Amino acid sequence: MQNQFKNLPTIQETLKKNNVKINRGLGQNFIFDLNLTDKIVKQSKPFASTVIEIGSGPGALTRSILKNKSAIVYAIDKDIQSKNMLSELKTIYQDRLEIITDDALNYPIWKLGESPRQVIANLPYNVGTKMLITWLKYIQNFDLLTLMFQKEVAERIIAVPGSRNYGRLSILTNWLTQSSKLFDIPSDAFVPKPKVTSTVIQLKPLSKPLYNVSFESLEKITHLAFSQKRKMLKSSLKEINGEKILKELNISPNLRPEKLSVIEFCKIAEKSFKV
Repeated sequence: MQNQFKNLPTIQETLKKNNVKINRGLGQNFIFDLNLTDKIVKQSKPFASTVIEIGSGPGALTRSILKNKSAIVYAIDKDIQSKNMLSELKTIYQDRLEIITDDALNYPIWKLGESPRQVIANLPYNVGTKMLITWLKYIQNFDLLTLMFQKEVAERIIAVPGSRNYGRLSILTNWLTQSSKLFDIPSDAFVPKPKVTSTVIQLKPLSKPLYNVSFESLEKITHLAFSQKRKMLKSSLKEINGEKILKELNISPNLRPEKLSVIEFCKIAEKSFKV
């Protein structure tokens, strides 16, 4: 099987052979360098029983995942061209590769395969954040997520209280997971070349949330607080009588939202929205 793998066409040859048209509307930026995809996969070990890849494209990252023999791989791509691009991989790895042509934004990936599950993905820039927020709602169905975002978004995900990037996304993520940055990837590693640097991050789900509060209530309170980030909390939370709640929790109403910890936001959400 390994000899067959070595005889596969290069990623460039795969694109040419299948007359692939890169669809910028789908946020497609392909990686050709298998050493780079191998590096991403190496950071994702040990493998879970089920590995889910989003936006598989011509299959560079798919190849690197399949080199590791332990997992069943589900490759999901909205682009109908993807199935043809992965056809030779499917011939070799018949029982270990499942190709799904669908929109991962609306697909219940947390139900795929058997637990434990992990996600390894070069996410489309245009919908990566929406995907992450959806997956966070089902985070206990995953063992590990190794994800590539544009650098600016990655910094918002892993940000800590008090930093300029701290906000709704970092609160929701770090309430449920332990987040860490792995490494940056320069724009010239992709075809077509994007205008931004990418960053690979890793999210390890916590055994339980940092604080027992509903996802919906924390999502609501962080949306209110950070939609007017420059304002003091007594102003941004005015519509829910926030000043009274903050005083009950011994939190200064004059603080701006980036100064509060994840747990403090959880406590505000608990008092503000009982669902």
